[in-house]
Amino acid sequence: MSEIRRLVGEALSEIVETAVSGGPRISVGLMATGSEHGAEELAQAGLLAQGQYPNVKVVMIGPKCAGYDDLEWIETPNCDADVASAMEKALKEGVIQGAVAMHYPFPMGVTTIGRVVTPAKGKDMIIASSTGTTAIQRVEAMVRNAIYGIAVAKSIGKRNPTVGILNVEGAQLVFRALCQLKEKGYDITFGTSIRKDGGSVLRGNDILAGAVDVCVADTLTGNVLMKMFSSFNSGGTYEALGWGYGPSAGEGWPHVISIISRASGAPVIANALAYNAAAVHGNLPAQVAEEMAKAKRAGFDDIIAGLQPKPSAAAEEIAPPPAEPTDDEIHGIDVLSIEDAVRVLWKEKIYAESAMGCTGPVVKLPAKYTEKAKEILKANGYL
Repeated sequence: MSEIRRLVGEALSEIVETAVSGGPRISVGLMATGSEHGAEELAQAGLLAQGQYPNVKVVMIGPKCAGYDDLEWIETPNCDADVASAMEKALKEGVIQGAVAMHYPFPMGVTTIGRVVTPAKGKDMIIASSTGTTAIQRVEAMVRNAIYGIAVAKSIGKRNPTVGILNVEGAQLVFRALCQLKEKGYDITFGTSIRKDGGSVLRGNDILAGAVDVCVADTLTGNVLMKMFSSFNSGGTYEALGWGYGPSAGEGWPHVISIISRASGAPVIANALAYNAAAVHGNLPAQVAEEMAKAKRAGFDDIIAGLQPKPSAAAEEIAPPPAEPTDDEIHGIDVLSIEDAVRVLWKEKIYAESAMGCTGPVVKLPAKYTEKAKEILKANGYL
């Protein structure tokens, strides 16, 4: 009889919690050690999250802080290994559905998708990605980052997120690969630069303005962006803005584990807990699987295999044709491929030079050859 009463009591408690919070409460673990601002900053973040987001139940993991009895605790010794072990156990046993940590040894193929407040209009923007790595090869990693960024955006309720690629090395190759996926049926919506010449390859102005919902970058650049956006007003020692480095995403990865920095302050940590809970509620691992399945039906594997231009032009010693005045430019070739592209044109007896314009690398050539050169470059995979 006592067991029945206990079960009924738990059921009633769950019903009351759901009614109060407006939906099911998501239990999210928070590692309670490691902050450069002290353990109380973490506990304060837990209280802040529960106060601001009624559907989030914070479970602190680590040595208990005095005065924070309103939070649920999984107590451990003051040892990083013990805290990490307790978090893993709580995830495995379903005590928590997601977790927020300052460090986690993600396997190759798993990354985290950050989220920032952009200063121009206060709009949020997803940074794909900010820690971890989705692939060894840079361009493949950024293509995967785009797909995982879309999955995260959809998991938190952005039904048709716009995507742009930050103008870093590999950006044009990534854009081309994503365009090929779109042409073959993958549902992706490209955003547009706020600058006059538009396009989906983004400049600094665009990310300040939050021109897209998902900004694709390599992980190291994404990590720097996270730190800049979160702490540019605080001198860098206290991350005060945004949602942290985001929930984990990877093909076949079953967990939702978010990363914060040791410099993250309570407002960011509280937001990170809510961001994690939203991704859990949106079934992020299933969303990643769904997006990858769609991408593979659109030829993802073949597109990845063919991303890099054929190396034959670079391997051959090709002498340039006689120099001519260069009064036109071809844009849209990635910096990693620009020299190879020039040699391909030389091979076809078209004089060309590589140069760096204000929006990225360009091929300079006589205007009379422009159309023919574009056809050659497109046929060889450079445009």
